Amino acid sequence: MQKVLSINTYRAYTFSYRAFLAFKRIFDIVFSLAALVMLLPFLLLISIAVAIDTKAFPIFVQTRMGRNNKPFKILKFRTMLKSAPAEVATRELKESDKYISKFGSFLRRSSIDELPQLVNILLGQMSFVGPRPVVLSETDLLEIRTRNGACSVRPGLTGIAQTSGRDKLSIYEKARMDAFYANNLSLSLDMRILIASVGYVLSSKDIQEGSAAWEEKKYKKERTA
Repeated sequence: MQKVLSINTYRAYTFSYRAFLAFKRIFDIVFSLAALVMLLPFLLLISIAVAIDTKAFPIFVQTRMGRNNKPFKILKFRTMLKSAPAEVATRELKESDKYISKFGSFLRRSSIDELPQLVNILLGQMSFVGPRPVVLSETDLLEIRTRNGACSVRPGLTGIAQTSGRDKLSIYEKARMDAFYANNLSLSLDMRILIASVGYVLSSKDIQEGSAAWEEKKYKKERTA
């Protein structure tokens, strides 16, 4: 098993660290609220399209693990049919292709399906930047994150793993990067991740869906066993 990083807990007691966390929260509130107001017509149009495409309520609610392993309800645009398992990560499904709708595939590749999480950010359950929130069924990743301290920060809309390989990374690589982020929180790191995320979203780089993602996950698990 690959080595993971530990968190320098003394940082939590420094003034500069606490000041940055306060700034980060203010940034999240201001920009999530502004984005929700500006994008409201677009979000309504997407909601209508999703409802027509899936014949279900357009917002998908799922339990994810938040800061300090506190569960919360994450919001996403529905991209899968009602017959899809509700509390299972897509990468855990062997034949997820049959569950993903046509419009849902576009939403996932463009990351538009994540936009409802602006509400989670506004509520303080998430941040713009942080480790992506994990589905409770991903016990292997949760265990590593708990050990390496990556769960000590708010989960994010985007993170260092999402700009460093995304779906092509193994869970061990993602956990290592998440721990690095939690151990090195800074304004410059957040800005670099946000800027890099724009390029990744526009290019749909390193996204793997459906059976291809499951096969890649299976290969990586066998390789690291």
